[in-house]
Amino acid sequence: MSNDQPGSPSRLSLTIDGEDVELEDTGDTLLGALRDQLGLTGVKDGCSPQGQCGCCTVLVDGQPRVACVTPLRRARGRSITTIDGLDASRSERWGRAFCDSGGSQCGFCTPGIVVRLDALHAKQVEADADLADHGPVENALLAHLCRCTGWQTVLDAWDRFGGLSNGAADPNRELGAATQRAEIEGGATQTVSPEVALGRGGFAADTAPNDALKAVASGDAWVVGETLADARAAAGKVQGRRTTVDHSWPIDAPEGEWAATLRTTWVEPAYLETDAAWCAPGGEPTSPLENGGAFGAKRSSDVGDVARRLADEHGRPVLVLSSREDTVRRGPKRPPLAGVANADGTGVIRVAATPGVAEAIATVAPGLTVEEVAVVGPPTSIDLRAAGWAEALVLLAGARGETGTITSPSGATASADVRIDDDGEITLAVNVSCGVVLDEIVLRSYCIGAAHMAWSWLTSEALTVDDDGEIHDLTVRSFGVLRAVDTPHIEITIDHDASGEPVNGSDAVFAAVAAAGWLAADCRPDWPIGGIITP
Repeated sequence: MSNDQPGSPSRLSLTIDGEDVELEDTGDTLLGALRDQLGLTGVKDGCSPQGQCGCCTVLVDGQPRVACVTPLRRARGRSITTIDGLDASRSERWGRAFCDSGGSQCGFCTPGIVVRLDALHAKQVEADADLADHGPVENALLAHLCRCTGWQTVLDAWDRFGGLSNGAADPNRELGAATQRAEIEGGATQTVSPEVALGRGGFAADTAPNDALKAVASGDAWVVGETLADARAAAGKVQGRRTTVDHSWPIDAPEGEWAATLRTTWVEPAYLETDAAWCAPGGEPTSPLENGGAFGAKRSSDVGDVARRLADEHGRPVLVLSSREDTVRRGPKRPPLAGVANADGTGVIRVAATPGVAEAIATVAPGLTVEEVAVVGPPTSIDLRAAGWAEALVLLAGARGETGTITSPSGATASADVRIDDDGEITLAVNVSCGVVLDEIVLRSYCIGAAHMAWSWLTSEALTVDDDGEIHDLTVRSFGVLRAVDTPHIEITIDHDASGEPVNGSDAVFAAVAAAGWLAADCRPDWPIGGIITP
């Protein structure tokens, strides 16, 4: 199609969710056009423009594609289907399946997953394939990342959608109680409903007014534009990178003869929804914790304060969005540490100086002497899941030579066992007790997610940080988060006889699985250990 007038952007025609539309070709991506020009916020931006997280997956002429690396001009004349354009009855079934299986927690990654799985399901049915075979599903999920659910509940959702799960959904399930349990486990505002899995959880970036300016970071400053593409261009944003340099351990362990030694390195919280908040002039900003708090990683985020200041300066609503690389650079990390201990519970932990870390360790391991040391690197925080105290309990378990029962500061208890069969297949068997259950589906989901996170932390997660404190791993695939095909089977047994106030249980599971996995790996001291050696 020719330009309307000399110098004006070209316009192109395409079909989106069954409707013929014309869009300006401003050089933006398909993702940018869908969100900024059409307001289709079901398509999420988790890593743009890296094309690595799968949150922006749409169907292009029926085939799954990541929209953030698809130039809009390449969609000319094509048929695009977003999460909101799926067949209504199938979409509703997917939402129920994910809700009923716990396959969605914050709901940021699941719209893209649902789009891909819907296309796969239709293909498998047409080919009369065995829907109970999870191999094709796990391969399809290679294009996606999920930090919350541990993948297994996503496979459960596939089974439930296809009628393969055992038992029907509980028609009397109380979603209010489910939401209460989710907020206890996630430590932030949360909603449990089928709509969340379909991308309608109310994320800050999705609720900003259409006329909101967009702001992105440029070093220590913030650059504002009419569109996200404009702001990124003005800020000189480039795609993040993955280094070829190996990670290192920033703290040396104390010398001497000890029963166990543990060293951890820098790791990235790796939440999929990057920090976002918007504010109107003179108003109160939305919170980056609108529907899930990244297990503590966003509690110190400053995007709300920035949105308020910029809105007042410009006299218009402003949406502040962190890019993936800015989230990595600016966001807090677990304090890296090096610890030694004996079986009697005595020992020393040297840890990156972090407010509250010594107190967190002393709460669960009073026999450990804590030495805070200055470490050049990104900011650290004990707000992250079980930071400090989980490492202390893992170290003590290694020194004793047994996992035992982990008791978290909340009072929850958990134990874990690593089972390896003759074929080398690993199963993580977990028991948890955390007060009144409230909702078994949500609690199981969070515990499976915690087990996956712990296993991933133990075996594969690391960031390369140089001597000047600069992070060199800036893509979501460089963090080492385990994929569905790499995740062991996880069995969760919940204590239904537990009484008392409901408390967080998944953090105890996180520590218990990390300890059990470390013992199964003969307590190799330097994390990530690279995996369990199987027969």
